Amino acid sequence: MTRTVVLNVVGLTPGMVRSGASNLQRWAGSAALTRIRPAFPAVTCTAQSDYLTGRYPSAHGIVGNGWYAREDAEIRFWKQSNQLVQAPKIWERAKAIDPAFTCANVFWWFNMYSAADYSVTPRPMYPADGRKLPDVYTAPGGLRDELQAKLGTFPLFNFWGTTASIESSRWIAEAARHVEQKFTPTLSLVYLPHLDYKLQR
Repeated sequence: MTRTVVLNVVGLTPGMVRSGASNLQRWAGSAALTRIRPAFPAVTCTAQSDYLTGRYPSAHGIVGNGWYAREDAEIRFWKQSNQLVQAPKIWERAKAIDPAFTCANVFWWFNMYSAADYSVTPRPMYPADGRKLPDVYTAPGGLRDELQAKLGTFPLFNFWGTTASIESSRWIAEAARHVEQKFTPTLSLVYLPHLDYKLQR
């Protein structure tokens, strides 16, 4: 299989590439541009599950970024277990075709406890005193310490929401580069979120 990198840069439009992203503009000049049918609802968890399974929410079950849990009578947002996605993912299908296939999933959602070979995703720590501390989950586990020694603590509070900035995407891009250089996966999936929030503001 051909080694491939998929960059999920939410909010990056063809107009932006033409007007200000010179490296991407040069690359796009020799590439094909196509459109896809967008997810509905057009939210992170649904869209990424569509792309990673090739199915729509009626098949994979991810209908939003959160659910109402009847047993606890509470809303649960941003759950991360890969088992929530009820359809085969691209790396599972590829491994069935070619057992030598490997996949790195860097910050796409539902990344925890998946069959991807290499995973990096936000996973805050919640000490008993109520604080929320930035951290990441990785597979293999030792990758967490390597990345934080090299890049510092993941800037969680610059990842989503009103304080989202390029700082988080820069950390993710450098983590993806480290994974690429160390493991050379067949498929690398990299989610860079900061532009989405910049445009919303």
